[in-house]
Amino acid sequence: MFLDEVKIYVHSGNGGDGAVSFRREKFMPRGGPAGGDGGRGGDIVFTVNPKSNTLSHFQNKVHFKAGHGAKGGSTEKSGRSARNLIIPVPAGTVIKDADTGAVVADMVEEGDSFTMFKGGRGGRGNQHFANSSNQTPQYAERGEPGQARWLLLELKLIADVGIVGVPNAGKSTLLSVISNAKPKIAAYPFTTLEPQLGVVVYDDSDIVYADIPGLIEGAHMGIGLGHEFLRHVQRTRALVHIVSGASEDPLADYSQINTELALYDERMMQRPQVVAFNKMDLPEAQEKWPMVKEALEAKGVQVFPISAITKDNIRPLLNAVLEIISKLPKNVELHSIRREVLLPEQEGDVPFEIFVEQDGSYHVRGHRIERAAQMTHWDNEEAILRFQNILEVLGVSKALADHGVKVGDTVYIGNYELEWSD
Repeated sequence: MFLDEVKIYVHSGNGGDGAVSFRREKFMPRGGPAGGDGGRGGDIVFTVNPKSNTLSHFQNKVHFKAGHGAKGGSTEKSGRSARNLIIPVPAGTVIKDADTGAVVADMVEEGDSFTMFKGGRGGRGNQHFANSSNQTPQYAERGEPGQARWLLLELKLIADVGIVGVPNAGKSTLLSVISNAKPKIAAYPFTTLEPQLGVVVYDDSDIVYADIPGLIEGAHMGIGLGHEFLRHVQRTRALVHIVSGASEDPLADYSQINTELALYDERMMQRPQVVAFNKMDLPEAQEKWPMVKEALEAKGVQVFPISAITKDNIRPLLNAVLEIISKLPKNVELHSIRREVLLPEQEGDVPFEIFVEQDGSYHVRGHRIERAAQMTHWDNEEAILRFQNILEVLGVSKALADHGVKVGDTVYIGNYELEWSD
């Protein structure tokens, strides 16, 4: 089954905890702190897999979690860092933030690689916290948590030529005639419910054609399967527009499809387009051909009368497409976007914010201070004192005092509930 949209959950690895350790070597009965640092958590990395052309392998697996870093050891031994988690996707995959819909990365070409989230850094061992006033620190840092996010993966087929038209215009028949593709074909609308790819081989080159399922009025608003089909047209470099000679009003069909393309993405009207007036094996198509030819050529449109089912006049159509493609740049509107995903609390320049709730509790929110809270061992008094110093340095303590905090009040920092004291 062709699957071109999935939602997945990714989580980079947590950093390993730093260690609390002291030297116990011979002749060093009062050895100094020697706790090692924790290892780094694994990154979440997307890469393009050239052998894949669908997202179907995400059907049975939705959650992707990188490994965690190992805890630091004694005698300044660092913990092992976790391996990065590599997630392969087909070329043409657009990665979006599921909450905002913002495009984060556009995986276009073979070899593309994008690190979505870095793993958390390892916590520092107690060797880093020794100073003149505390030469034997009894605490270390916890590892930094990894980052997590729900993502949308959307696949936009990368093809040289997109075949568009109303349902039952003959798109699948044409693709089956000009390539080795074997799409489902029948004499009723919406036979094709998923895009089909076919390769047309020429003397010294080949061109990839995509049969885009039939578009209907309102497709740009998602009516029917509009958005699912239209996204694939965006990647194409040129269009073959199939107009059915058996239609009651072929020119109205032609206008409707172009309108839907323009309303979905106005840049689509800049694509070179060749019209194939299909079903010339039927008498009614032959009757309408002079009128259609005159109307389209008056607009400067290149139009060819064909019969896909009898293969009549197919070669001139393909030659015209080949001539157009040979003059175009290799990539059209393929933007390699690389944008770091910012969690809401990381955005902007505000280091922290304080909110006073109706129950009298105080909530402190900010990426740096919440991360510091997560990396604190709350069962260790020295670690808690160090966290209090961090509150002073960042200005959180003063800000809370300005908001009226008193001894005994409840203060929330991230997921941690604290009782305020002097």
